[in-house]
Amino acid sequence: MRRAISWIWPVLLLAAMILVLPWNDAGAAETGAKAAFKTFHTIVDVGFMAKHATIPKRKDVMIVDSRPKARKYDKGHIPTAISIPDRQFDKHVAMLPKDKKTTLVFYCGGFKCPLSHKSAFKAEKAGYTDVKVFAAGYPAWIKAGNIGAVSGAYVKKMIDTNAKMMIIDARPKARKFDKGHIPTAISIPWREFDKHVAALPADKKTLLVYYCGGFKCTLSPKSAMKAMELGYTNVKIYPAGYPEWVKMFGPGPKKTSDAAPPVAKMAVLEIKPGTEQGSINIASFKKVYADTPEHLYLVDVRDQPEFKAGTFKGSVNIPIDALEGKVAALPKDKTIVFFCNSGGIAGEAYDIAALLRDDLNAYFLNAEITHHGDGTYNLTPVVN
Repeated sequence: MRRAISWIWPVLLLAAMILVLPWNDAGAAETGAKAAFKTFHTIVDVGFMAKHATIPKRKDVMIVDSRPKARKYDKGHIPTAISIPDRQFDKHVAMLPKDKKTTLVFYCGGFKCPLSHKSAFKAEKAGYTDVKVFAAGYPAWIKAGNIGAVSGAYVKKMIDTNAKMMIIDARPKARKFDKGHIPTAISIPWREFDKHVAALPADKKTLLVYYCGGFKCTLSPKSAMKAMELGYTNVKIYPAGYPEWVKMFGPGPKKTSDAAPPVAKMAVLEIKPGTEQGSINIASFKKVYADTPEHLYLVDVRDQPEFKAGTFKGSVNIPIDALEGKVAALPKDKTIVFFCNSGGIAGEAYDIAALLRDDLNAYFLNAEITHHGDGTYNLTPVVN
């Protein structure tokens, strides 16, 4: 009897080991998956990204997509993000900001993707002091209901291959689209979105790509959000917009017209008109603003959060959506100058004012404007 018992116990022990091994292997595999790469120490969530991946593009943060460019970034990325694939980090490290206190946020394809973590460690080693990783990555960005962005290279490829998509120019038609636009694009200005809903494709799975005047222009993201609210499920923006397109591929087609351009209204003071109908010469604006600002009535037509973030001293905020109801109150004894981030919305404001009142001495700044915290600013003329 004792011999039988001594023989049974080793068998039972072996059986127990066999039963336990698969569970141990699974646990080891799971642990291995978690320990497959070293995670970065500072992780941010999608809420943080929504505050930092904004258009107009913030100056105090750089968002970096660590995924392969052509295979991933070009097809869809977080707006304002630049592409520095982790495998090419050392090659493109010069793309990072000179100020090493700038907030850097790296992301890639989700929690199982190591690329953003690897790049973040490299950036920290290079001396950057405020480095973060959005570990949930691009999939979480889209799942949260945010808009994805595409590159100019991707848009060009889709055009060249006659892919099923619709490219939509959200800028004012006569002032911008008719003077040059991306080939095959249709014009649905943001302010006229509701009037032209029927122009959108019936198939709501069709890829829609909205663009406007670059990273300072909010017209395309606003239009894209409206399209998503209508149920379109594949909506993207091309945030670099027409300015980048011209640099990469040259000017797009124009709408020709036999009609003579309207004569620009002559200015008072030393103000000179710009080359664009209704615009103000930037040099003369700077001079009058510096010497006799009391003769100007500066109207910031951006939304209130942008106005609060920085504007010209002494300006008033009348968002473009509210302008029609307030045109009657604009003064006729001052030179009115409408402005925004990149000239598109300001030009539309000028058109509204000119249509409703012919007694105003009004202009708009056809320029990309950057306001600095110390009250200074930069103006870069917009070339149509």
